[in-house]
Amino acid sequence: MFEIVNDGNGTIVLKGRFDASQTDRVREVLEHLTDNSVLDFEGLDYISSAGLGVLLGTQKRLAGSGKGLKLIRLNNHIREIFRIAGFDQVFEIE
Repeated sequence: MFEIVNDGNGTIVLKGRFDASQTDRVREVLEHLTDNSVLDFEGLDYISSAGLGVLLGTQKRLAGSGKGLKLIRLNNHIREIFRIAGFDQVFEIE
C-alpha cells in the first residue's frame, strides 16, 4: 500500500512502498511544485529506482529556478540507498 498526502504547509508525506506502480501518482503531485518543498519519508518503507527517478526529475526541474526538495525522516535503509546512488549530493537530506 502507498499513500501520498500534501499537508498544505509545503510538506508532502510519503507512506508505504513507492515503486514503479506509484510513479504516475507521485509525479502528478510533484509536477505542481514550484517552490522549495519538503518530502517527509517517515512512513516510507521502500523506494524503487523508478521512484528515485521521479524525485530526481522533480529536483532537476525545481533546480532550474533555484528551488529544490528537502527530504526528511528517512529510515536507515532508504538513507543508505540515497548515499550509494549519490543522491545525498543532489538533495538536501535531514
